Amino acid sequence: MMKRSIHLVAAAAAFAVGASLAAQSVPEIAYDANADLLKLPDNIHFGEAAGVATNSKGHIFVYTRTGASHATLGTSRTFYKGGSRLLQFDPAGKFVREIGVGVYGFNNAQAVRIDPQDNIWVVDRGSTQVIKFDPDGRIQLVMSRKPEAIAVRAGAPGGAAPGGAARGGAPEGRGAAPEGRGVAAPPPPGGAPAAAPAAGGGGRGPAGPAGSGIPGDSFVRTAGVAWDAQGNVYVADGQGDGIGNARVAKFDKDAHFIKSWGQRGTEPGQFNSLRGIAIDAKGLVYVADGGNKRIQVFDADGAPKAQITGVGTPGAICITPGAHQYMYVSNSNDAESLDNGEIYKMELDGKIVGKFGRAGRLPKEFNMVNSIDCRSENELLVGELGNWRVQKLTLKPGR
Repeated sequence: MMKRSIHLVAAAAAFAVGASLAAQSVPEIAYDANADLLKLPDNIHFGEAAGVATNSKGHIFVYTRTGASHATLGTSRTFYKGGSRLLQFDPAGKFVREIGVGVYGFNNAQAVRIDPQDNIWVVDRGSTQVIKFDPDGRIQLVMSRKPEAIAVRAGAPGGAAPGGAARGGAPEGRGAAPEGRGVAAPPPPGGAPAAAPAAGGGGRGPAGPAGSGIPGDSFVRTAGVAWDAQGNVYVADGQGDGIGNARVAKFDKDAHFIKSWGQRGTEPGQFNSLRGIAIDAKGLVYVADGGNKRIQVFDADGAPKAQITGVGTPGAICITPGAHQYMYVSNSNDAESLDNGEIYKMELDGKIVGKFGRAGRLPKEFNMVNSIDCRSENELLVGELGNWRVQKLTLKPGR
């Protein structure tokens, strides 16, 4: 009863925060944009710029959905590899190198993050993996295991696109698809009924509450990664809307599992389509819970502290360094419309400082913002899926 009471108090406070945000007048922040900063070699092209990040030297890293991909359709599954590339540029936008050519886990780019030691962390929602490279581009750590196949709904026309199921098919899964993804194995000879898929937690192993996964790093549709001051690793696990995992998993600095929290739902501490994760200087964990149109805030043990609403459907999320930290959040449009697209600048308590931008295809407009780098408070890098580009933004607060 005590635990439930704490959650109810947190929920009440959070809803109050959301109401206050909806009522406030939001000033527009003036800004300039450079949509042509990054210079690619003639034989390399951006696809969907899913992830963008900078290191301590100002070098820019882009994890993009492009490159040579290969898929083979089986009777009920699509086997695939390739489809994403990790590119590095100097601070002026000059191409430096490609990292991880041919890496097994590069399938459907989701994010790239740089830790305080300048290690490069790639988050791939297709392979369900988090891969750590050292600053020289050598693999140091692999979390989760790539599924050997993607489940495809019976009778789905054609093959599945790399990193996703065929149109009309179920999204990618692991083997016998949990939670209704894919199909059970065909009936064995003799007409005996096939075993029904387990109503599990969205990952491999024993069933649990929907979306809770199983202890460890059996990720499904991985969404993001962040670190606290002690080097603990937090993974936002579950970008699927109504499918797969819906949790945050915590590991120590050597990737040994500590705990996880969350399941699918709308209550405090529950998620529906995680989009990103960030941690502030006090160790509070901010999760973009896109399916529930909110940002949830937790302590390092996963206890809900607050939730922030009034910013549309939060996608990319980034917290600035420094003594006074700010949070940038994209209200990203979906693939079928250009109805939204602005980016909000916020205090960590949820107060909106201002907003800028709108959905569109021109420079200074945004189309499906999936990542924001805010290492500098007033100079941002924004990765867009719909426009296949990274824009450098220079904010002009007070104008």
